[in-house]
Amino acid sequence: MAPANLTEKLFKPSFKYPETSTLVHRVHHHNTHPPMHSALEGDTVNCWYRTINRLMWMWRGVDPLEVEEVLSRIAVSQAEHSDPLLLDTVIGYRNGNWIYEWSNQAMHWQQKAADEKDANLASEYWLKAANLYSIAGYPHLKGDTLAEQAEALANKAFEKSSEHSPYDLKELEFKIPGGAPITGFLHLPNEGKAPFPTVMVCGGLDTLQSDHQCLFRSYLAPMGIAMLTIDMPSIGFSSKWKLTQDTSFLHQQVLMQLSDVPWVDASRVSLLGYRFGANVAVRLAYLEPRRVRAVATLGALVHSLLSDPKCQEQVPDMYMDVLASRIGMSTASDSALKTELNRYSLKTQGLLGRRTPTPMLAAYWESDIFSPKSEARLIADSSSEGKILTIKSEPLYQHFDSALHEICEWLEKHMR
Repeated sequence: MAPANLTEKLFKPSFKYPETSTLVHRVHHHNTHPPMHSALEGDTVNCWYRTINRLMWMWRGVDPLEVEEVLSRIAVSQAEHSDPLLLDTVIGYRNGNWIYEWSNQAMHWQQKAADEKDANLASEYWLKAANLYSIAGYPHLKGDTLAEQAEALANKAFEKSSEHSPYDLKELEFKIPGGAPITGFLHLPNEGKAPFPTVMVCGGLDTLQSDHQCLFRSYLAPMGIAMLTIDMPSIGFSSKWKLTQDTSFLHQQVLMQLSDVPWVDASRVSLLGYRFGANVAVRLAYLEPRRVRAVATLGALVHSLLSDPKCQEQVPDMYMDVLASRIGMSTASDSALKTELNRYSLKTQGLLGRRTPTPMLAAYWESDIFSPKSEARLIADSSSEGKILTIKSEPLYQHFDSALHEICEWLEKHMR
């Protein structure tokens, strides 16, 4: 089926779709939060429900001017909003709606990709479309029908990009006991030969697998390292699985099956986890020390945000909604949600604080309200070979890039 026809089929205008910010029934405080700036989460402004994540979008390959153009179209819309105080809450799939505007921008690159004769340019254009469709579905809340359709288009564009890419991509299916199988993507470098040392990426709760392409192309592939991605529970190809206190369940099942994947050197596998994905990675450092060579984390969520009510009050409403959505508590009270989140703390579970033989690196940003220095210290001190990496905030992009290079070099050293 042609991509354009798929778009027309998915986005049917007749149905009254729920607006994203109304899907989680919590008490929102969008007029009381001070503005927040976070490297991994972006910026909060009182007139936006979503955090505006310019750094990560630019890092993935989206033109900053393009971002501002789309945000401007959303901001000037006079259409009906579910919350008149929030710009990105236009009801229905139409001009001004977040998902509509980002998807419309993605269609522009999708058409350019379909018309392009040069394979490398076509791959680049398809990837731009995938990134824009992913932003359209952001933050990927459960039950957001329009967002799920945008995710389907992101995955389709990502697969199209891989068809023209100079790198080989393997789509792998992993059987999961007690439920539906999940799909992961294995990116193979051009340097070296199979089986490759492999980094399994444990992403955030608001990201898709296609969002990690830059990590592979710019950092891992030049080092001859393969990258395996798996969606977090309740999102993307893992959408049929709810996030539970056993946060690493899906990734652990994948780890156990890597010896059957001919392109992966199962004796040289490390993990890179950021935000909530770090919770998964660190958990596996304890549960699978024989299968995991090393674990690197970036802005980890392993204890503080999950257990400290003051920290929870500081983070944006959108992120608390994401947590509620992932663990299936979209209609629960704030107090019930916070009680449940405490059970996801690796310190509460009795893991962090004990020593693991798995080497662990914990990178953090100064003044990160999601993941303070104490979080990084807790991870590093729990490893027999722990390391802390402080990432300076200014200049943001330069230090982020340098930190990723240092993290990947550290992982490569432990996979030799």
